[in-house]
Amino acid sequence: MKASIRHFTQAVLLILPVSFALAQQPTTQERVVALKASLAASQAILQQYEWVETTVISLKGEEKSRQMNKCYHGADGKVQKVPLTTPPPEKKQRGLRGKIVESKKEEMADYMKEAVGLVKQYVPPQPVLIQKAKDAGKVAVSPLPGQSVRLTFTDFIKPGDSLALTLDLASNRPLEAKVSTYLDDSKDQPVTLDVKFSTLPNINATYALTIALDAQGKKLAVNVENSGYRRQ
Repeated sequence: MKASIRHFTQAVLLILPVSFALAQQPTTQERVVALKASLAASQAILQQYEWVETTVISLKGEEKSRQMNKCYHGADGKVQKVPLTTPPPEKKQRGLRGKIVESKKEEMADYMKEAVGLVKQYVPPQPVLIQKAKDAGKVAVSPLPGQSVRLTFTDFIKPGDSLALTLDLASNRPLEAKVSTYLDDSKDQPVTLDVKFSTLPNINATYALTIALDAQGKKLAVNVENSGYRRQ
């Protein structure tokens, strides 16, 4: 009998820490609140900085343009951009063939512009949209190996899209983000975003280090890198 009691006690002692740990796990609402606070704090700090944004657009694996801009936040809080590079002059063909080529170029240029604009809608994630998804019950929490967790938001900006954020458990800062979306219609070819975040040295501010957009249907890739942060 004493042996049975001892074994039962040992089993309870083994189970209690696990149960206690599970009970201490933050709720989805608490994780969302912590994430929003982290994003807001980072944005408040980044308002005081300027940086260089390099955008490379490739079509069918061939680089079509490379643009560098000095970026900073204006008085209204919006990002202002000053071009640091001048695009080379385009060579135009004459005649009917030239018109067809120019028409296709304009169509692709419009698509590229929309694709670049799409990046701004998701990066950085807007706290108000994060809370909206939470209130609608469209967020799932998935524990990951190590000290991280994934928050997946569905119908984040458009019906049928998704934003998956991997967070560091200790700081609640985003480490990476993966987005599945589209431009105009959900029946269009999907567009994906792969975002890697970093932190300014010695400062608790997180920013999007690299952003890779892939529009496979158009064989279009947009890669954005943010670097050279310094106080204004």
